[in-house]
Amino acid sequence: MKQWIKILLYALLPLLVLIAIIYSYSNYENATKYESAKEKYLHYIGYIEQSTALANTKYELCGDKKIAYTYNGAAYRAYKISKNTFRKNILKTYQNNGYSDSGYLNFRFLVNCKGEPGWFEIIEMNLDLEETELEQNMVDQLFSITSNSNHWNALDYKGSPLNYYMYISYRIENGEIVEILP
Repeated sequence: MKQWIKILLYALLPLLVLIAIIYSYSNYENATKYESAKEKYLHYIGYIEQSTALANTKYELCGDKKIAYTYNGAAYRAYKISKNTFRKNILKTYQNNGYSDSGYLNFRFLVNCKGEPGWFEIIEMNLDLEETELEQNMVDQLFSITSNSNHWNALDYKGSPLNYYMYISYRIENGEIVEILP
């Protein structure tokens, strides 16, 4: 009986060591294979470079200058009254002056504790989500409408005023706004 145990141990031990080596190597490969270069991502999600942002001349962040809601924007809390009211105001104010462009017009921006939007970044894409240039007058018109502080709430958390990140995406087809996200 002892002889069978010795034979079994001598046969299984190298097999277990081999399995442990293979398992360790595969973990090592997977851990390093998808490692991101940290120097590529110097800033948080939602970061907007102040030096290249639009509407930043008189714009100031409040308090400690921290920015809330950087991962997905303030969304529904940010709209004055409601998103539906915002949508109706945009569609009432926007005029298609013969624009024929189709695509997405994205505005990324910050709203300070007074409800004033600023530090805008504009991203223009076609319907295949490839960067492109849309009709400049249309972009300017939607920038002017979106940057109106009458659309944005001043937010606070436990009585402390907040600066927050926000984004708006307009889906445009043949110069008409067909969807406003989020």
